[in-house]
Amino acid sequence: MALEATSGSRTFLDKFAEISGRIGSEVHLRSLRDAFATIMPLYILAGIAVLINNVVFPLFLADQALANAQYWGNALTMGTLNVSAILLAGVVGYCHAHNMCYDRDIACVVMAISAFFVTMPQSVEVVIDDVTGMASGVFSTANTGTGGLFCAIIIGLLATTLFIRLSKVEKLKINLGDGVPPAVAGSFNVMIPMLLTLSFFGLLSAVLFVGFNTDLATLIKTFVQAPLQSLNSNIWGVVVIYTFANLLFCLGIHQSAISGVLAEPMLTILITDNMAAYAAGGFAAIQPDHYMNMQIVNTFGLIGGSGCTLCLLIATFLFSKNKTSRTVASLALGPGIFNINEPVIYGYPIVYNLPLMVPFVLVPDLFMIITYFATTAGLINPCVVMVPWTTPVFVSGFLATAGDFRAVILQVILVVLGVAIYLPFMKVHERVQAQQALEEETA
Repeated sequence: MALEATSGSRTFLDKFAEISGRIGSEVHLRSLRDAFATIMPLYILAGIAVLINNVVFPLFLADQALANAQYWGNALTMGTLNVSAILLAGVVGYCHAHNMCYDRDIACVVMAISAFFVTMPQSVEVVIDDVTGMASGVFSTANTGTGGLFCAIIIGLLATTLFIRLSKVEKLKINLGDGVPPAVAGSFNVMIPMLLTLSFFGLLSAVLFVGFNTDLATLIKTFVQAPLQSLNSNIWGVVVIYTFANLLFCLGIHQSAISGVLAEPMLTILITDNMAAYAAGGFAAIQPDHYMNMQIVNTFGLIGGSGCTLCLLIATFLFSKNKTSRTVASLALGPGIFNINEPVIYGYPIVYNLPLMVPFVLVPDLFMIITYFATTAGLINPCVVMVPWTTPVFVSGFLATAGDFRAVILQVILVVLGVAIYLPFMKVHERVQAQQALEEETA
């Protein structure tokens, strides 16, 4: 009976891993994940600029001197956060072309950005000297910046997919014959597909404006972005996603196969919104539904990497007498400090190791829940700065919350709690190892 139960459990886990792998390898989701990974350095630079502008400069500057110094950070914000949707649309187009093995990837960048602008409203509301009016011929940063990221994702993927499909229709290609430079021939080959794709989005925009007095960007924000944002800004929705993602890691498949496509893009949008809001109005401008974001996950929920394995390493150094475990911990500590924990996951190992799978899955969930409610209770500042995911613990908490020492204290408490949770499971793991070694000796 025990053998049958084990076999049934393994079959379930194998099926779960197979389904998760299919989700993670779906071409549109993979393109989205790759695009955010490509553009991430800009968000990190924007976070550094926001931190220095709003925390460092005010320490020793004031009035006009402060305004002059903050021009530097404002310029970086203008070139990163305020145009992030435009950049993301182009990067999504490029990554999708690459994943679809389409050789005209630069044309897809042009197509995605152009289609993104085609769908925007042609007039926006502006306020000048307390007078509100409509202006045409301008674009709002509400659409080109962090507020338009989701629209950029959808339009980028749709436009690129349609363009690639039309480009493969032989009758739509213009053959200029031999002797024409390849770049010129290639541009003519995609000319009609490009015209048809942009014409489609232009027609759709005209129908929405004339018939319904709206635009595609507004519809996406209302009916797609808002519900998904509500799900990913909900702590319980994020916990469910990362529970499955970390369980998947225990089966040997990287957790980004789930979290990287289902949670990280929207959570990243939430932290970029926070950076823009904080740069404009400080902590008072942060919306409560943005308290849960990618920075809480990276800084507090994944201390030492997936599964918070830095806590396991500390428990091993303090309480383990197992030579093998301590050797692995010694080798894994350096990378673990910078949240790189594959040496622990595959070397300890945690993969298919039931005693250690339990804390590996549950500890990050507990840490995110504690941090989220500490934020909502005002015990720590909201996360408003995106710092690199490799930033060591304690430093990361201080920077992510714009210099809040209470966040560092919370991280200390979480690490101690994590060590306490990992400890009994580590002891069980060592007993299992000892029993297996004894059985091998007597066999």
